[in-house]
Amino acid sequence: MKKLLFAVVLLAPVVLFAQSPFDGTWMTKLDTAQFPTKPQTYMLNKGMYECVTCIPKVAVKADGSDQKVTGHPYYDTLAAKVVDASSVELIQKKDGKTLYTETDTVSPDGNSMTAKFNDQTEAQAVTGDMTLARISKGPSGSHALSGSWRMEKANNISSNGLKVTYQSTADGMKMADPNGGSYDAKFDGKFVAVAGDPAHAMVSVKRINANTLEETYQVDGKVTGVSRMTVGPDGKSINVEFTDKLQGTTTKYTMEKQS
Repeated sequence: MKKLLFAVVLLAPVVLFAQSPFDGTWMTKLDTAQFPTKPQTYMLNKGMYECVTCIPKVAVKADGSDQKVTGHPYYDTLAAKVVDASSVELIQKKDGKTLYTETDTVSPDGNSMTAKFNDQTEAQAVTGDMTLARISKGPSGSHALSGSWRMEKANNISSNGLKVTYQSTADGMKMADPNGGSYDAKFDGKFVAVAGDPAHAMVSVKRINANTLEETYQVDGKVTGVSRMTVGPDGKSINVEFTDKLQGTTTKYTMEKQS
């Protein structure tokens, strides 16, 4: 009897954490996304491309060549190429490797823009496009891209960019995505490496309560974002609120349980 009771005591934590509401694979529902109202501002004029609201601000020649930039953990060069009067191609590289490409195309009426992207930050690329609405125009004579834009929708995102798997441990949480990103963190407030991240991002995970976790991300010792995740009452959804600490913006969305 003593042997049986001892075995039950040992197994109890395993059973407890196996029932964590976070355990499983989750898929982001794009139609639930609420994007920041704060606009993004770009300028393409007199042979120069500028991302005015980037932190830090980016300004490079729009001649299609790789231009050095500093202060951005996920790229150290940016190439901006004017495709035509309504489209611009952007290529970000780090250590000579292409990590992100984007083609921005302004609609004929100038009121909306589609940003088609290929994100190769992790081992497997994530593709899709985003729709932005114009808030203000650029100066007379500048490219159609110039002005301020607000994110409205994310479209056609490849499924590997929407899935994430969580697995609880006795004293923390594991995360993995289909593209090679992962972490194994304890609920002790300490930062651990996010595997597969080219900027060597770190994360700490805090358990707020049984149904709420908070991930805090940092790069080069500076906090870049905080993600608070709360499992719904039915255990089939997670409401996510991500705060971009650099931009001072918040994005909200819901993930549904797949398995």
